Amino acid sequence: MSDLPSAPESFGPDEFAAKTGVSRETLARLKAYVELLEDWNQRHNLVSRNAMADVWRRHVWDSAQLTQYLPPYTTTLADLGSGAGFPGLVLAELLRGRADVILYESTRKKADFLEAAAQRMGLSVGIRNARIEAERHAPVDVVTARALAPVDKLLGYAQTMAARHTICLFLKGQSLAAELTEARKSWRMKALQHPSATDSSGVILEVREFRHAQPNR
Repeated sequence: MSDLPSAPESFGPDEFAAKTGVSRETLARLKAYVELLEDWNQRHNLVSRNAMADVWRRHVWDSAQLTQYLPPYTTTLADLGSGAGFPGLVLAELLRGRADVILYESTRKKADFLEAAAQRMGLSVGIRNARIEAERHAPVDVVTARALAPVDKLLGYAQTMAARHTICLFLKGQSLAAELTEARKSWRMKALQHPSATDSSGVILEVREFRHAQPNR
C-alpha cells in the first residue's frame, strides 16, 4: 500500500454530494456547469490548470460552504467579480427558486461564460458586464466575493448596494489579518471569522453593520 496522499481528483461530484447533501438534480446541473467550464477553460484560461484538476473541492465546494452562513431572510444576493462563477453561480444554483442572484464581472469573456453556464443550467441570474463602481445598485441582502480585492476595497463596493441588514461573506486567505487591520482604519464593522471547510489556511469573513468611520477631529 502506498503512503502517498490521495490525488486531488479523488474529490469529485460524488464526494461533493456527500458533503453537501444536494439533490441529484442539483448535482446534475453542477456537473453540466463544470463540464462547460472545462471546455471553455481550454481556450480562455478562466481558472488555473492546477485549480481545474481539483475543481470540485477548490471551487465548487469552496463556494457552496457559504450557504451555511446565509441569513434566513436572504432573497437577494450580489456576487462581486464573479469570474468563472465562484461563488456566485454555485450559490445561484443552491438558492434556485429562493433568491435573486446578480453576478458582477467586468471582463467580457468571463461574462460571456457566465451567460453560457447559466443557460446550460437553466438558471435565471442577472449578469452585469461592468465595473462595480460604475453601476447603480439596488440594495441586496448578501454580498459575496472571492479572490477579488482587499477587505477595505470590498467594503467600498458593498456599500453601494447595502441596506442596514446587509451582510458580506468574503472568502479570504492568509492575508486576512493584515487586510482587516487596514480596513479598520476606514471602516466600523462587526466581523466574524469562520474556518474554511476546504482549505486549512482559508477563512470566511462575515461582516455586518459596516459603515465608514468618522474622521478624527
